[in-house]
Amino acid sequence: MPTGVLVIAEQRQGRIHSLSLEAVAAAQHLAESLGLECSAALLGEPTSELAAYRLTNVYTIDHPLLRTYTADAYVLALQQLIEKIAPSYVVFPHTYQVRDYAAALATRFHQVLIPDVIAIHAGPVFVRQLMQGKLSGDYRHSGSGPCFVSIQAGSFRASDLIPGQALIAAFTPALSPSQIRTIPGAPFRESARTLDLASAPILVSVGRGIREQANLPLVQALADALGAELAASRPICDAGWLPMERQVGSSGQTVSPRLYLAVGISGAIQHLVGMKASKTVIAINKDPDAPIFELADYGVAADLFEIVPALTQAILAAKGEAAGG
Repeated sequence: MPTGVLVIAEQRQGRIHSLSLEAVAAAQHLAESLGLECSAALLGEPTSELAAYRLTNVYTIDHPLLRTYTADAYVLALQQLIEKIAPSYVVFPHTYQVRDYAAALATRFHQVLIPDVIAIHAGPVFVRQLMQGKLSGDYRHSGSGPCFVSIQAGSFRASDLIPGQALIAAFTPALSPSQIRTIPGAPFRESARTLDLASAPILVSVGRGIREQANLPLVQALADALGAELAASRPICDAGWLPMERQVGSSGQTVSPRLYLAVGISGAIQHLVGMKASKTVIAINKDPDAPIFELADYGVAADLFEIVPALTQAILAAKGEAAGG
């Protein structure tokens, strides 16, 4: 009999990782569909941020050996918690850290990890993409132990989190230095200029239709008018016209903004994989048969060099701003 859903959250400098909030939303959805309780676990120094959501318990797993990440310590600590509370489903955000240890944790319970889940249907059926998004596969858990799944970024929205009040339950695992086989190095620190496109509510993304780097200010002006971040498809970044941190797609960032405005982007599957979770998609492309129009909520089949300046002017006029001001 199912007993509950446990979501494993990550934190960075005392703040819950944005992908963890999406995973909590997925876990709440799964628990509600099955009529189960939903709880969360957080490794490292305790924080009460998750207590503001509808969760039965938030387990704060703290130990000196967890203050710096190692796969060995995380696997051992979570194994002990899972053995204690016996959840039927364990949900992770699909982060680089999770990829490092979650499969090993599932193996401890003689299970496999279902990674990179993009949707959860009745059953439950876990959906994940194959061949860079060209195919989707349905997966059901058939083992006797807990089911382990990780959630792809952008597949669920943190804005859909159900508020509530959770109990904080401290859990101290039994760990010893002899169990840790790796020596942790200094934490990776991203460049101060690194851009998190996943947190941007509006994105204006440019593709090869812009023709040359000298034309990029045309799209930047539109992004500025909208108060948006400028993003790009892979060819733009590969050419060095924009930094790689602005690339959206399977080899770039996965995003889910409220508005995604694709300018001169044809819609290669590698790009669509990274932005298909956007709430509203508007596409501008002179090719009416471009694949991007299959995904777009609104499409303009016209020359971007005519449409983009006119759209920018209209937005500025609506905001009461002069085009040059």
